[in-house]
Amino acid sequence: MLSLLLLLPLLIVMILNLPLGRFRSLGFWVALVLSLVQAYTVLFAPAALSGNHDVLGRLFSLGLATDNLSRVLLLSISIVTFASLLVGRQTIREEKQRINFANLVLIAMTGMNGTVLLTDLFSLYVFLEVSAVASFILIAMKRDLNALEGAFKYIVLSAVATILMLSSLAVLLLISGSTSFAAVGSAIKAEGRSPLVVFAVAMFLCGLFIKGGLVPFHGWLPGAYSAAPPAVSILLAGIITKVSGIYALIRLATSVLGPSNSINALLMIVGTISILVGALAALGQTDLKRMLAYSSISQVGYIILGLGCGTDLGIAGAIFHLFNHSIFKSLLFVNSAAIEEQLGTTDMSQMGGLGSRMPVTNVTSLIAFLSTAGLPPLSGFWSKLMIVVALWQSSHGGYAVLAVLASVLTLAYLLTMQRRVFFGILTDRWANVQEAGFGITLPATVLALITVGVGVAFPLMFNSFLLPVASFLK
Repeated sequence: MLSLLLLLPLLIVMILNLPLGRFRSLGFWVALVLSLVQAYTVLFAPAALSGNHDVLGRLFSLGLATDNLSRVLLLSISIVTFASLLVGRQTIREEKQRINFANLVLIAMTGMNGTVLLTDLFSLYVFLEVSAVASFILIAMKRDLNALEGAFKYIVLSAVATILMLSSLAVLLLISGSTSFAAVGSAIKAEGRSPLVVFAVAMFLCGLFIKGGLVPFHGWLPGAYSAAPPAVSILLAGIITKVSGIYALIRLATSVLGPSNSINALLMIVGTISILVGALAALGQTDLKRMLAYSSISQVGYIILGLGCGTDLGIAGAIFHLFNHSIFKSLLFVNSAAIEEQLGTTDMSQMGGLGSRMPVTNVTSLIAFLSTAGLPPLSGFWSKLMIVVALWQSSHGGYAVLAVLASVLTLAYLLTMQRRVFFGILTDRWANVQEAGFGITLPATVLALITVGVGVAFPLMFNSFLLPVASFLK
């Protein structure tokens, strides 16, 4: 079954690009069904994800495996892909572009699934690049100046990340004779802190910092998120950068490098700087999508801060916040898609009073931003609380205080966004604005329900799922 998560999307793309006439338009619906099947499998048929039943994987020597972390990511991938596809169906007008969008989403899905399932650093890198190539094209789909600029910045910095990661892999291959997680981890442990190992690890980490859009390697991210078409922004912000950079960092830090005080200290510093820089930059934005882009940088910083804590509670909190962030950030970008679709702009200085005209977008946006700011009982509160408690318990009280204070900044810029967009007096210009179509309000409602439901169900999940989610370290 595991190999089908990689092979099925590619097979569907190949079949749908045959000369099938009008049947090519089915690609969107097939991709939508595939995302739902993946979510169903993770939630209700986890035994099917066991490598013991993966005949195709053994036949092709793919080396696939799942654990608690990869299952969380597979679920996130399927949910965000579902939302992105529905919004794409609503907002992409040309049939040819819809077909191309569905094909590229399936290719990106293949890359992301491969990234979270493979147990080899080189294979992980290859599938990271599969997602990246699909992302370049998706960002540039509108073919205007901003979209091409955003895609170009992403390509340039991604090329730098590629050079760093490949150079690192070459050194690690010389040291260990293999690029599997187990072999590289054993070699690094045996070599200790030799200059060559430190150099290789530092290069790989920098490459992943670029992929994840962490400060100071975040230059490409605001432009790419804001210039991309609405459905693509959801996919990028919701999951692609989380898989390409953040998941890979978690996997490298835990399954390969193992406990390391120096790496943990580096992660905590980078995470804290990302939290503060992202939040402060978001305060000064007038464009809705750019504000949400900087907010993403800040929220990803919390994940890295929890990871750097190094304790089971901190890592479980980081993984939980990764999932929560993929949901509530996707929801915020779905709502920005609704506004862009109905108003034709994302400039918040031109808005106001839209809450009365777009009630679903208003309410779901309020839920998303309260979760982002970490207010109870929504899901974002619990994952941030786990990270803060883990920092405090591990004698990192200063970082815990900064994390709490940064949440106040988050609340400030998101309240500003809500006031500018939905509150106040409705101008004559937007007097006839209507709520967005079903293709946007449906995923917004689903994502909002997940955000509320996960928050309410937290006491039931804590001992049964959230703490055991870090058991892959054992």
